[in-house]
Amino acid sequence: MNMQKITLNLLNHKNTEWISLHFERNTAIHSIIMQHGVLWSNSQRCWYMPLQKNLLRQLQTALNGIAEFDTSLLKKSLQKVSTSEKKQSVSLVPVKAQATTQLNRQNSIALEEFVRRLKLKAYSSSTIKTYKNEFIQLLRIIKQKHIDSLTAADLKRYMVFAMETEGISENTAHSRLNAIKFYYEQVLGREKFTWNIPRPKKPLLLPKLLNEDEIARLFNALENKKHKAMLFTVYSAGLRVSELVNLKITDVDSKRMQLFIERAKGKKDRYVNLSPVLLDILRKYIQEYKPKAKKYLFESEQTGTAYPTRTVQQIFANARLKARIGKEVGIHSLRHSFATHLLDKGTDIRYIKDLLGHFNIKTTERYLHVSKKQLVNILSPLDDLWRTNVIDW
Repeated sequence: MNMQKITLNLLNHKNTEWISLHFERNTAIHSIIMQHGVLWSNSQRCWYMPLQKNLLRQLQTALNGIAEFDTSLLKKSLQKVSTSEKKQSVSLVPVKAQATTQLNRQNSIALEEFVRRLKLKAYSSSTIKTYKNEFIQLLRIIKQKHIDSLTAADLKRYMVFAMETEGISENTAHSRLNAIKFYYEQVLGREKFTWNIPRPKKPLLLPKLLNEDEIARLFNALENKKHKAMLFTVYSAGLRVSELVNLKITDVDSKRMQLFIERAKGKKDRYVNLSPVLLDILRKYIQEYKPKAKKYLFESEQTGTAYPTRTVQQIFANARLKARIGKEVGIHSLRHSFATHLLDKGTDIRYIKDLLGHFNIKTTERYLHVSKKQLVNILSPLDDLWRTNVIDW
């Protein structure tokens, strides 16, 4: 069998240096590289991955016997980069994180305590990352001034500066205020220190969703049965992509016809209904793919661990392009579509609220509880779509 050549080069994309991968279309190679976090860029018309030696070695190992890398162009490109730029590119440290080296000793200690307290409060890793980055933006601006010496008036002026000069969005402003509030009230213990700092009104953005015809085209664009089963599951149960990849085989309860969603957003467990169509599809998928580790429902074939979130997102993106769906939507649109299609079919919004794992329908609405018995009797929109014979397995 002839080895396929993959040519590597340096790619500047989204203000960051990456490795670009160029090769002839090959389904086997596509499947492997997507499981290693390699992404497709429509604007650059190539595959790309982080400029990190360890990730490149892992990909080389996974493609051993299938493809070989030509690194000559990559080496020449790197030689043209100055030593300082090269270090910055290879480490791929975000600009926000690099700023920590510019902080004075007092503020560096404050940042460490800030992150430590977030971890002690058991905040999620994504929240910690967001809060840390937003807090660093304030530390960068005040330079040598100690963070503990700022007054509420100073913070008000800073937020005006951030919105008017830096041009941050309303959502980013809320995140930054939340980070500042956490430091002064949770770390320093200053009660209601930021309560009188006005918050910008968030824009009312309607969820982006797909209609049933687009859903059918999306599903039919998928050839890989594993990929198909994953997107079927997201739409059938209205899952977040993080909930999908963390599903375990033991979370599928065929007797009670439920899926158990463990420690979802807000660290909240919940049950969602398992449609008969989806159960049959999952059984066929397991019989064909036979997860080796027998833990995760959709495992990485190379590591046996949970399937990478970014890879699932890329699978959706590729299917959307192949199905010629012009809407700029991500995989989360399947969750929005699930809820909207249930509403269209007359399902009580209180039931949908619990199926999605929301704490509130609106910020002012009380939490409504729905029994499991009522939840499992809800018919998944996937079942209706399946009966029309417009999608296949």
